[in-house]
This record gives sequence, C-alpha cells and structure tokens, in this order.
Amino acid sequence: MSKRLAALLAAILSTACVGVAILAVGGAALFNPNGTVVAQSPSQASTAAASSDSSQAQVQQLQALVAQYQARDQQYQAREQQLQQQLQNDNQQLQQAQQQMQEVRSLLFALQQRGLISITGDGQIVINTP
Repeated sequence: MSKRLAALLAAILSTACVGVAILAVGGAALFNPNGTVVAQSPSQASTAAASSDSSQAQVQQLQALVAQYQARDQQYQAREQQLQQQLQNDNQQLQQAQQQMQEVRSLLFALQQRGLISITGDGQIVINTP
C-alpha cells in the first residue's frame, strides 16, 4: 500500500509543478509590457497588411539573391572544370616534353659513347671529325 501512496504523491507533486510552471509562463506573458497587441482596428489591420507586403517583397528580393548566387556558383563550377581540364592537358604536355628530353639525352649519350660528338664543360656540343 505504501508504494501506491508514494506513486500517487509523486504524480500529484509532478502535476502541481507542471501546473505552477504553466501559470507562471501565462502570467509573465499577460503582464509583459513588451508583448504584441492584437490588431482590432482597421488602421492596425492595414498596417499589418503593409508590413506583410514589405516582408513579401523582402522575401522575393532574398530569393532573387539566392538565384543569383546559385547562378554564380554554377559559373564558378564550370570555370573550375575548364581549369581542371586545362591543367590535365598541360600535365600531359609536360610529361611528353620530359619524355622527349630523356630521349634526346639518351641520343646524345649514345653519340658521345661512340665518339661522334664531344660535350664541353660549358655544354657546347662539338662534332668530332674522323
């Protein structure tokens, strides 16, 4: 029986705490001098409608800005893809040039080994005559 009584008291206590909290929030809202006033007069209603129109205009302006930013983002992404492709092409050209340079070095080394050319210390190539 004491368990039931303890549970009942706990339920009553928690209900009372929630009720007091609800009353406190309601009382604070009721006596708040900075609260909003209900629009009852026609002038207040027209003011509310005008502010609604201006906020709709602001929303439309913000939507237009978002559309502009999205268009710019697409332009930037397209430009980035172009630059990525150009970089890839340039890297391929660089690899080809490095390969050609290696082939030229191999050719010069082979000609030097056979005694057909001599390379001086300053980099000049001298053709040996027999």
